[in-house]
Amino acid sequence: MSNTETPLSSTDTTVNSGEAPGTPAAADSGPPPAAAPRRAEDDRDAAPQFVLPLVVRLEKAAPPARTDALEAAARAVLVLLSDERSLGEGEWAAAVRDWQDARIRKVVRRARGAEWRRAAALPGITVDGGSAEVRVFPPVPLDGWPKELAKLQVSGTELDDPEPPAAPDPDGPVLWLSPDLEMSAGKAMAQAGHGAQLAWWALSEAERAAWRTAGFPLAVRTAAPDRWAELTRSDLPVVRDAGFTEIAPGSCTVVADHPALR
Repeated sequence: MSNTETPLSSTDTTVNSGEAPGTPAAADSGPPPAAAPRRAEDDRDAAPQFVLPLVVRLEKAAPPARTDALEAAARAVLVLLSDERSLGEGEWAAAVRDWQDARIRKVVRRARGAEWRRAAALPGITVDGGSAEVRVFPPVPLDGWPKELAKLQVSGTELDDPEPPAAPDPDGPVLWLSPDLEMSAGKAMAQAGHGAQLAWWALSEAERAAWRTAGFPLAVRTAAPDRWAELTRSDLPVVRDAGFTEIAPGSCTVVADHPALR
């Protein structure tokens, strides 16, 4: 895995989950950690709404494997959340705070060729994972996307795994997907990002630092039905979707299984 950063002159990252109406492959997560300032639910709805854009590189001749794309998206969220520019008085911090003060949305779009090159020229961070490249950008107003990103397609992002993914490291972080739901690759990428963010929130500062130093190892896998029932009854963080697209409201989509939280 490698992270490629574009220098910034201005701005370039949480969970119950939901989506803005009419925005396929978007996701809306719940409030920030208890230590952070929190708005009341009504205030969060009334606050200006922001979205975290993610773009997956999808070349016709060499599309990424689905699992690689999901894992890269989850890792990209963690890389942005932990970046010094997203923290304190960093140059992205105001955008991140505005995003977290409202309904936290993630939208996955796809790009190839010149589209990808234009997207890669914008402030952001590209995360490589296996066959996948995913670029994450600073949060933007829901109706204020940069034109280079607004033109990109949202719906219909379908990917496959050429071979079944290997069993995850039993001692490593795993984002378990529901075996009961069918999600497009874009939708699942957004949900995996939510799961990673929930795990990040639940960890101590020392545990976060250790995960970051290790390069944010993680796996995204679909749980077996009996294992899924066990996971959703545990104390691990669970992503619940608001149901604006693809799946029913309140559906459990991801359980964030980090070793420090077991």
